[in-house]
Amino acid sequence: MLPTLCGRCLSSQPAFDETYAPFIYQGEIQHLIKTLKFGSHTKNARLLGLLLTDHLKVTAQIPELIVPVPLHKARYRERGFNQSIEIAKIVSNQLKVPLDITSCVRRYDTPHQVSLTAMQRRINIQNAFSIIKPIKAHHIAILDDVMTTGSTAHELAKCLKKTGVIRVDVWVCARA
Repeated sequence: MLPTLCGRCLSSQPAFDETYAPFIYQGEIQHLIKTLKFGSHTKNARLLGLLLTDHLKVTAQIPELIVPVPLHKARYRERGFNQSIEIAKIVSNQLKVPLDITSCVRRYDTPHQVSLTAMQRRINIQNAFSIIKPIKAHHIAILDDVMTTGSTAHELAKCLKKTGVIRVDVWVCARA
């Protein structure tokens, strides 16, 4: 089955190469993600990670490294955890793929993207990431909880590819 591309991806190719998302962001999956992210139900990360792993085992080419989308240190302090890291720990363990949570940082404390339009999201996240340690991998998977417009994944993938990474896949629990 060929991947389905949205109109924006057809007109302007994103920096990432493939996206893997087992679910649509609605119903029970939406509830699991929201209560993980905003309700501190960190136990949900295990279930989401296992569900994502099951999907990836049959659909994805396994990368050399997993990079969870980093939170800005202020957002991390506010929330107390990074939901993407919590999910990535499970996926990393299940697939036996190393996890890198130190090479990439979020430089700006960007506003929540939830209420922003697609254009506002692209502007909001522009140049938000930096690579602070060398990454010695050619194929990386960015891991996040949910993908809406792909702006965050695009910016992080762009940053990773500038350092010599050749292939960047995006692994998310759900697509909005």
